Amino acid sequence: MKTLALIRQSAAALLLLFASLVATLPCIPAAAAQEVVAPDQGSQRFGNGLAATPPMGWNSWNKFGCNVNETVIRDTADAMATNGMREAGYRYVVIDDCWHGPRDANGFITADPVRFPSGIRALSDYVHARGLQFGIYSDAGAKTCGGRPGSQGHEYQDALQYARWGVDYLKYDWCSTGPRNAEEAYALMADALKGSGRPILLSMCEWGTAKPWLWASRIGNLWRTTSDITDKWTGKHDYSLGVAAIADLNEPLWPYAGPGHWNDPDMLEVGNGGMSDAEYRSHFSLWAMMAAPLIAGNDVARMTPSTREILLNRDVIAVDQDAAGIQGHRVWKDGDREVWMKPLADGGRAVLLWNRSEASVPIAADWSMLGYPASLRLRVRDLWTHRDQGQISGRYLATVPAHGVVMVTMRA
Repeated sequence: MKTLALIRQSAAALLLLFASLVATLPCIPAAAAQEVVAPDQGSQRFGNGLAATPPMGWNSWNKFGCNVNETVIRDTADAMATNGMREAGYRYVVIDDCWHGPRDANGFITADPVRFPSGIRALSDYVHARGLQFGIYSDAGAKTCGGRPGSQGHEYQDALQYARWGVDYLKYDWCSTGPRNAEEAYALMADALKGSGRPILLSMCEWGTAKPWLWASRIGNLWRTTSDITDKWTGKHDYSLGVAAIADLNEPLWPYAGPGHWNDPDMLEVGNGGMSDAEYRSHFSLWAMMAAPLIAGNDVARMTPSTREILLNRDVIAVDQDAAGIQGHRVWKDGDREVWMKPLADGGRAVLLWNRSEASVPIAADWSMLGYPASLRLRVRDLWTHRDQGQISGRYLATVPAHGVVMVTMRA
């Protein structure tokens, strides 16, 4: 009898403790969250072993926004499996915001029954059957940016549901988070994903406001470094930025990127119609030089031949996917003329000549900019014409079109 009484007392005490903790979770002030529950960044926290090279795939947001449904996802998976994207390395098919339905009686998230009548598990199976991997979206706040149920307070439930559905990739946004501490929020979801029993890549979409490059390398596989991209060459447009503006913000962060943890300057706009083909080639080249995730954001089921040519450029993709995992960076600038360099695993260099001006200009990369002696003869290959340029010493000079690039590799 004494033993039974002790068990009952212990159970009651545990329930009371649990209830008190749950009651305090939604209203922990930011300062207390930072001090009390900020995750350990020491040896006890480790990565998930995913994304040895920058992730490649497709996401629904840039083209479809909230107008997403299972037909769009199935059509995209079919296209990627047959148009060369899968073979070029594009693996993930990711549903962004607005797929959510309500939570069920037990708190588990469900899919919008109108947009996704077959359910998420069936859609995931469809994507996997085409040799691709499946991704989904949620938010660290009470609601997503599109007003659907967020994951705050349901992190472990949602991670378990994603694992049941066969999810391989989670994009985790930062709307409706109030005073929540970003490091705590993303570490909590990372731990929930690890505990789900399924390897799930974590894409952290915090927009760079909490400088995740300083603390996120053991938490997520990639982290947004800027506000959202828009399909324009440069400038600020409402809360979004053009390609050149984003490149300028992401470029200085190159020391923080590496295998398993990448700076993310947001998804690709190639093929969405707001820029010229020359600007889209620059966009794709810059993202490859920066070892950025290559997440297409166009209607891949109906893309033009020129868009397909850009997205499937194997030479440029190889630079992005280089095993060394070094983010390229600017090594020379004179007005609108720039030279960028990215060291490669085989000892070579990828070099980008970028012309930001409105007219064609000559740009030269001197060997001194690249860490080479002037006398060294290097084999140069142009990655957009796919032509070898022969052996060159001292400098490489090319005429670069307006808003365009010349991208080459150099090897001894």
